[in-house]
Amino acid sequence: GKPPRPIEDPSGEAMTPFFRALAAVERKAPGSIARITYFGDSIVASDFVTATLRRKLQKRFGDAGHGFMLMANAWPGYFHNDVVRLAGPGWQVSRVVGPFAKDGLYGLGGVSFRSQGAGVFSRFATAETGSYGRAVSRFAVDYLKHPEGGPMEIKIDGESRETIDTRADAVGSAIATYEVPDGPHALEVWARGPGVRAFGVWMERDTPGVVLDAIGIQGCRIRFLDKSDDAHFAEQLRARNPSLTVFQYGMNESEDGELFPLDQVESTMKAVLDQVKAALPGSSCLLVGPMDRADKKGEVYRSRPVIPKLAAIQRRVAGQVGCGYFDTFGAMGGSGSMGVWVQRGLGGADLAHPSGAGAEVIGRWVYLALMEAYEAWKAEAAAGRP
Repeated sequence: GKPPRPIEDPSGEAMTPFFRALAAVERKAPGSIARITYFGDSIVASDFVTATLRRKLQKRFGDAGHGFMLMANAWPGYFHNDVVRLAGPGWQVSRVVGPFAKDGLYGLGGVSFRSQGAGVFSRFATAETGSYGRAVSRFAVDYLKHPEGGPMEIKIDGESRETIDTRADAVGSAIATYEVPDGPHALEVWARGPGVRAFGVWMERDTPGVVLDAIGIQGCRIRFLDKSDDAHFAEQLRARNPSLTVFQYGMNESEDGELFPLDQVESTMKAVLDQVKAALPGSSCLLVGPMDRADKKGEVYRSRPVIPKLAAIQRRVAGQVGCGYFDTFGAMGGSGSMGVWVQRGLGGADLAHPSGAGAEVIGRWVYLALMEAYEAWKAEAAAGRP
């Protein structure tokens, strides 16, 4: 199929690092993974758009694992498809949307989890049904070493692997990696005392393919990513080392109105993307633009006039920093489209979110737009462009 809108890339180079990674995967180069870290608001926190994209990419290029997940649910609407997650009560949560961490250390996913005593746990396991996420060959636990760090036990398939002393004189990110024979497995993280600071877990495989981290933060604006300590956020991005970062924001920005002027929306967005580009100079980035958003007066749906303004800002900033841009608003049909989407069962009752079916449409559009650009890039490469 053809996407309703292409990936816009004025530089002509924005997607090249990601496409190189995809090409290596397609050649089945040993150890090759095309890793996508996909940031967003509640539209991403539900993992509907991202699960559609993840499954389609994995169907074509191979399933190299589910990717990053938060240690536990940081809000009720946090969900991941094609994986089994469970966490006990007791994790104390700090988030970039508040309540805040004084030190600004929120890991990759914008949320920090702290144990206040022993017995707090989280469990991550391969999917038991469906076609995706059925196998893992590597777990990685993303946590913090710090002076008040407590003991953290890691169990795999019910057996203790090790107990990590997370105490250290200097504060810093740490990744504990565990190799397992490729297949179905479960990893558990147990705090054996207070002071464990953990961020999340990612699951990958040794087979060439695609991994997609869905990092959705309910209520988030892109500028909130800057609430993280700059050096720490860069350290986390480098530890994950994605071939492509994606940013899908705008819905919550459309709620801010006069509280946060549009020129500041632009400057803060650029600041975050500049940070990401500096941390990951050899990586691609893509902005997925905002959806149309409506208010209903009687039987009439009125689109919010701020949405095309936010879309224009995102398009402009993407061009300035060297990211690709996907025009979701235009793909939906522009102003007035959310009303149509609601009537077709694709828009949510709040006239801001997609329904499950609508999220699937957006995920499919992004996939088709990426594949169209990838095939064009391959054709150019074959024609001998350096």
